[in-house]
Amino acid sequence: MSTCIKLGALTLALGMGMGSAAWSAESLQDVMKRRGLSQQDVLSAAKTYVPTGKRDEFVAFASGGQSGQLIVYGVPSMRILKYVAVFTPEPWQGYGYDESSRAILKAGAINGKEITWGDAHHPAISETQGKYDGQYLFINDKANPRIAVVDLRDFETKQIVVNPVFKSEHGGGFVTPNTEYVMEAAQYAAPLENEFQPLEAFNEKYRGGITYWKFDRKQGRIVPAESFSVELPPYAQDVTDAGKGPSEGWSFTNSFCSERYVGGIEKGRPPYEAGCSAKDTDYMHVINWKKAAELVKQGKAKKINGHNVLMMDTAVKEGILFLVPEPKSPHGVDVAPDGKLIIVSGKLDTHVSVFSFEKIMAAIKAGKFESKDPYGIPVISMKDALQTQVQVGLGPLHTQFDAKKCVAYTSLYVDSQVAKWDYCTGKVLDKISVHYNIGHLMTMEGDAVDPKGRYLVALNKLSIDRFNPVGPLHPQNHQLIDISGDKMQLLYDMPIPLGEPHNTVAIEASKLRPGVRYKVGTDSRTDKPHPGAVRAGEEVTTRTGKKVEVKGTLIRSHITPETIEVEVGDEVTINLTNLERAEDETHGFAVSGYNVHASIEPGKTVAVKFVADKEGVYPYYCTEFCSALHLEMMGYLLVKPKNWKPQGTSAIAKANYTEANYRTRLKTVAETQAVIDSVVGYITSVNYKDFPDVVSMVEDATDQLNKIPDAKARHEAAAAKKDWDQATLWAEQVWQYQVKAADIGLRAKTYLEQHNAKKTR
Repeated sequence: MSTCIKLGALTLALGMGMGSAAWSAESLQDVMKRRGLSQQDVLSAAKTYVPTGKRDEFVAFASGGQSGQLIVYGVPSMRILKYVAVFTPEPWQGYGYDESSRAILKAGAINGKEITWGDAHHPAISETQGKYDGQYLFINDKANPRIAVVDLRDFETKQIVVNPVFKSEHGGGFVTPNTEYVMEAAQYAAPLENEFQPLEAFNEKYRGGITYWKFDRKQGRIVPAESFSVELPPYAQDVTDAGKGPSEGWSFTNSFCSERYVGGIEKGRPPYEAGCSAKDTDYMHVINWKKAAELVKQGKAKKINGHNVLMMDTAVKEGILFLVPEPKSPHGVDVAPDGKLIIVSGKLDTHVSVFSFEKIMAAIKAGKFESKDPYGIPVISMKDALQTQVQVGLGPLHTQFDAKKCVAYTSLYVDSQVAKWDYCTGKVLDKISVHYNIGHLMTMEGDAVDPKGRYLVALNKLSIDRFNPVGPLHPQNHQLIDISGDKMQLLYDMPIPLGEPHNTVAIEASKLRPGVRYKVGTDSRTDKPHPGAVRAGEEVTTRTGKKVEVKGTLIRSHITPETIEVEVGDEVTINLTNLERAEDETHGFAVSGYNVHASIEPGKTVAVKFVADKEGVYPYYCTEFCSALHLEMMGYLLVKPKNWKPQGTSAIAKANYTEANYRTRLKTVAETQAVIDSVVGYITSVNYKDFPDVVSMVEDATDQLNKIPDAKARHEAAAAKKDWDQATLWAEQVWQYQVKAADIGLRAKTYLEQHNAKKTR
């Protein structure tokens, strides 16, 4: 063992030396010339470079589009860190393959049908007083109107709720300033009841709406029973934003197709795109959600599909719902950081329109309305609500804000540009071309009350010629832009190869405090103790009729039990607890042929369930490369025919080890123990208890070492009987425990050295 360690260290040292020599042999100018790089190229690279072992300033969460997932990457490095499984099964994380995550996905079923895809659109990070707090993330599914809750303590999806009255949605899942509610606006109008109505009844029977999902921060879950919707006309509602500061308690939702046009090109009628963009204006919905919540508590809502819906006539009567004309086919509606202004962009306009919340409130207070819409909702005139309009370019969509006062950035889809402008003076400050056809854009915490500025990411719908060709289906292009100076500078092109990432949010990395392990025996999807959890030595297999339940454990480098025997037709449940304490010691579990997989992070317990419907031999193994003997971390599921009886006598073949083999193994054990003693000596000589990660590693290593006495007693007993097979193998097991302890101990030692641990003696 010591020889192996020394050889490894020598190889590492030589490799570092050779790398340094190679590095010094070529100058920066040589590299620039060889690769055809300009000084500007190198400057851009330096601005995005995060040195090895260092971390990004910000973490971005991008919707995964049609993948139904969430993409996590760092800024400014643009390194993808993780895909978070949300609306669709994901094998690496075992999402949808173990029982707990299956339950999450099952909750997202619609009309009893399992939905195995999603169109993830708008991620939103939980807020406290309008500031990102880094605790939770919410994301919507446009195709199947659903909202998911992701806990940022472990980056796992904890809940999916299905909207009971919408048939599609787009304007979710935006949050109110203290995350009291997660907002979800309908998209394509449909009957709120689950019933058929002909398109000829569109005006009378079809409806839009916005749902306010009540969020219980203590439980980390949406509470459907305390949630409600506000019925809206059959306009296609779109993006939503919550007021803040002076506008807190109100929400603002765009719409398009307020013409209420019904197409039918197959019947000779003009298509939707013609009929839904005929008017010069559509409507922004202005809703007092705080008062709406009070009205629901007073019992003034109607139950539709078991869900509270505040009907339009009640909303109008109670003075909580108003409309403001806005440029046609708007997409973005964004409340400025101070909450005084609402910025709207019309896709078919060249302006951004800046509305004043103060003016809107003045009109409401004075009862000054230009008209009512066909459903009796008061309409405030545009001129009475408008602060200013700024011509920014063709196809304006979405706006984000800078740390600099009054500075905003708007995406221009048709121009393929980002416009930087001042919403206080109405002046355009700068423009930059992006590649190509930008949709959403994101500045760092750019929709909070305290935007951080510094960087902007353009979410471009097309990449065309930016990357190596990979067939007709191209990746999308997220482009990183430096906005720290007066002029914007394009820094980096990042291909996104997973769905159409519709929107992204970014948070200061320091605000995220995810855990690195669970309390042993935790069901991570419920955050409660798992009923199938056991500790080492408690592993058990029980049978109840045709049901077989295994309660087992995982630790480098073995699965306990190593053999599971059942009969054809048995329902098999395998509960597995990861006993590791060390960070990043994840285990996986898969059984050949049964379409089950689990990802079991340190401390976590999961269950997989299946029917053993065909006799045979089915290997199972750990799917994560977790240790030097990863490949040996395996076992067999034996599915026996009914009433099977062993024939004759049989015995497992002997290995024919000798006493010399046994003595050689004891020598290795002694040498390895010397290495362990050295590592332990270093760790205990410094302030290791000041480092929680190291404390966990020490506990993990100690667990391994505590297993040695039993194995040692077994090999000594076998040696006394001259059973050299058993003696050698149990001595080998002692060494395996040592190796695992040494592995984690050396990792702890390296950690302490890198973090400048101080000598205590």
